[in-house]
Amino acid sequence: MYELIKTENTARRGRFTTVHGDFETPAFMNVATAAAIKGGLSALDLKDVRCQIMLSNTYHLHVRTGEERIHDFGGIRGFSKWDGPVLTDSGGFQVFSLAKLRKIKEEGVTFNSHIDGRKIFMGPEESIRIQSKLGSTIAMAFDECVENPAEYGYAKDSAARTVRWLGRCIEQMKRCNEAEDAVNPHQLLFGINQGATYEDLRIDNMKQIAEMDCDGYAIGGLAVGEPTEVMYDIISAVEPYAPKDKIRYLMGVGTPGNIIESVYRGVDLFDCVMPARNGRHGHLFTWNGVININNQRYEDDHDPIDPDCGCPVCRAGFSKGYIRHLHKSGEMLGMRLSVLHNLWFYNTLMERIRDELDKGTFTQFRNEYAGRLDVRI
Repeated sequence: MYELIKTENTARRGRFTTVHGDFETPAFMNVATAAAIKGGLSALDLKDVRCQIMLSNTYHLHVRTGEERIHDFGGIRGFSKWDGPVLTDSGGFQVFSLAKLRKIKEEGVTFNSHIDGRKIFMGPEESIRIQSKLGSTIAMAFDECVENPAEYGYAKDSAARTVRWLGRCIEQMKRCNEAEDAVNPHQLLFGINQGATYEDLRIDNMKQIAEMDCDGYAIGGLAVGEPTEVMYDIISAVEPYAPKDKIRYLMGVGTPGNIIESVYRGVDLFDCVMPARNGRHGHLFTWNGVININNQRYEDDHDPIDPDCGCPVCRAGFSKGYIRHLHKSGEMLGMRLSVLHNLWFYNTLMERIRDELDKGTFTQFRNEYAGRLDVRI
């Protein structure tokens, strides 16, 4: 259940209550694709970087290890030892981005696994059944992700099919939650807004899915190549039609600046591989912008990544010179320390955003930091 605590213009401050614990919003979900953060981090590390909620990937866990085995471990939480809320995506994005051969029908999608080429069928019922076996706190509806730019007619048909698929997801979720072996009989379901970059399709789609009374609503199919301003325009267009009493999730976004601007436009929840992926390549976030630790200028730098940072890495005093050495030497520790720092930064950014909303000063914060944090130093 989502509780709207206060607003500042369109920006929202809230709280989401689940059977696995509450989390404060706006919030960032730390992406644990295969039940682990890439870069050598475990669920225990997530506690150290102030993570509130973890995201795992339905498609990847289905093709590797399998949901039945994870079910036997007590679901994704028992398997990974993360004791907080977990959101699982539907697998739809991976089906459309990773599968080179796929065939879309009303029933669902037939595709070849990107790992071993075996043929797999996934539709709304299959996706929800897998997520039920994983036992996540929040399951995502199965949707079609179209490439941007998309032809208008196809985007319209696809958005309509996504609505029909949502109806099937809702019915399947009821059946799964009533099953005797359900890991989480209180599993929640979020619907997903689609419609490519066409405002009329997006608005019409949101109106339709809002009537289906999901536990939350996501905006999908953005941050996939379209200009940033187009993404912002779509969010602003859709926001008035998203239920005010339900949480809003912008999928796969993004940079610190993207997050600040999206909160400003009414978004509550985010996920992105960027902090972990960038960290593994030595790109580190600070309150003055992004540094590339591989740069030779840091070779003799005795200072921590960010002297104002309270993350375990900066607090321990690991120097930029040492972390650069680890990256250049190919040591896994370099990736681990960098990812720890970046995830701390993202979670701390969300804390700062919530504090500013509590004080009624978020607009000033946005004006100062939205442009600064994405700049490469």
